[in-house]
Amino acid sequence: MEGASYQRFPKIKIRELKDDYAKFELRDTDASMANALRRVMIAEVPTIAIDLVEIEVNSSVLNDEFIAHRLGLIPLTSERAMSMRFSRDCDACDGDGQCEFCSVEFHLRAKCMSDQTLDVTSNDLYSSDHTVVPVNFTDSGGYDSTEQRGIIIVKLRRGQELRLRAIARKGIGKDHAKWSPAATVTFMYEPEIHINEDMMETLTLEEKQSFVESSPTRVFDIDPNTQQVVVVDAEAYTYDDEVLKKAEAMGKPGLVEIYAKEDSFIFTIESTGAIKASQLVLNAIEILKQKLDAVRLSEDTVEADDQFGELGAHMRGG
Repeated sequence: MEGASYQRFPKIKIRELKDDYAKFELRDTDASMANALRRVMIAEVPTIAIDLVEIEVNSSVLNDEFIAHRLGLIPLTSERAMSMRFSRDCDACDGDGQCEFCSVEFHLRAKCMSDQTLDVTSNDLYSSDHTVVPVNFTDSGGYDSTEQRGIIIVKLRRGQELRLRAIARKGIGKDHAKWSPAATVTFMYEPEIHINEDMMETLTLEEKQSFVESSPTRVFDIDPNTQQVVVVDAEAYTYDDEVLKKAEAMGKPGLVEIYAKEDSFIFTIESTGAIKASQLVLNAIEILKQKLDAVRLSEDTVEADDQFGELGAHMRGG
């Protein structure tokens, strides 16, 4: 029935999952929900990033503002960001943004005492909270120097020094990109490809090979046993229509039919390391639910106001 409301129950199927990478299918929903999830992951999932820098000594070649900007872009482990307070909402410090409930303090002290250049990296940032540290910190009592030497902040020569205090706060990517937990969040419509087998049989082997090679990505191949054109990777299709143009040029329109499933999406997520990719998705879903609850509450309030307004009008009329 037109205008009737219906409820969908989206499903997620995880294909690949690492600490900083996730690939999954989102099914039984529409593009608006998929894009809402994507935008929330990029811009509304909170993390912790350095937001205030007080420079005590800086005799390096980089000015204070340059160093402060670089510090802000260092990703910090942000598992506790969801439970932290925004500094503007913190009543413990009256919005000052420098208490244990809404901030984390860092100190950096480095001085070059030799003729060899000294790299000052994120490894030199010492945190007041062991749960909020630069992303390459390890639990073995230090930094994993064999795999990562940290993010370089500045290089010092003999006699040059850098001393500073920094405050990290909770924020979201909508306010500044340094708070975005996502390096990449993309989704694509899942393609559905149908080959017209009868029409394909009318092609020679050379024509089949030419058709297969017309796709810039390896979507089709020829089965060595049956000499039939088969779909080897439907998801490699980039909606460039090259194979459709090739079919028309060969005088065989309708040789293949390619549709985008309107209720199935393939997500690819890369995290900055501030939070795990899996947690990024879960946090985004939780925030999206909160937003929908707020909309529902707002609609209920408007509806109640309308009803009270009508009641008042009736009473005044009576």
